Amino acid sequence: MGPLDESRMMDPSPKVLDAIRFVLVETTHSGNLGAVARAMKTMGLRRLDLVNPRSSPDAEAVARAAGADDLLATARTHRALVDALRGCRLVVGSSARPRTVEWPLLEPADCARRLLAEAREGEVALVLGRERSGLTNEELARCHFLTRIPTDPGFSSLNLAAAAQIFAYEIRRAWRADAEPPPVASGWDPAPPEVLEGFHAHLAQTMVDTGFCDPAQSRKLRQRLRRLFNRARPDRVELNILRGILSAAQGRKTPARFRKTDSPTDSRGQAAEVSEE
Repeated sequence: MGPLDESRMMDPSPKVLDAIRFVLVETTHSGNLGAVARAMKTMGLRRLDLVNPRSSPDAEAVARAAGADDLLATARTHRALVDALRGCRLVVGSSARPRTVEWPLLEPADCARRLLAEAREGEVALVLGRERSGLTNEELARCHFLTRIPTDPGFSSLNLAAAAQIFAYEIRRAWRADAEPPPVASGWDPAPPEVLEGFHAHLAQTMVDTGFCDPAQSRKLRQRLRRLFNRARPDRVELNILRGILSAAQGRKTPARFRKTDSPTDSRGQAAEVSEE
């Protein structure tokens, strides 16, 4: 590891750190909102998003923020997780327990390096769940990776703010270091979560319309498909192609539209559509 870049060490809010948002899902205790804001600000992180907090930032939250109440004031509140993730190219969810459907898992230090590498290209998010139950399987299915703090198995309970502090510190430490970040393809722009949601809704409906699966019995199947496409990370054009295939499977497109005629125009005098080779 080479010497540290002191100019970066002195800058409290570099652009790359501003592209990293911490997303808190249905936080129960308002004091934890303030404690997380404090944990973030000490490490130069400023983007805080809240999904259905049980209570808005109050006097206790401001007290626990201990000078980081500006993060509380600028925090954005959302009704659904997908709204909080809008525009993100990479999403990592924190999970303290194993899941029935395995997801790609990162150590906190690896999570920090990957978030930083992707943040150089666009918005990214780290998602932290409820104090008691964490994130649901459906919420984790919206993440490209999971990350887990390797606590003692005999006592793995970790306060939300303490977990946020660990992740914030690892991000700060990775940012200060001269280690090479994981490579990210230049010019590649994976589809954001809100676009993926539209695709997954279309895919689920197509599977029902074509008789591929019973909607009441396909929950785990849909999670596996989410894992597949999260791993592939398609861009908007690729998703448009896939959705075109789904529409064809639903009968919305017919082979007749590619039928060539002797005349360059159809019966209505319009140019006939031909397939593109």
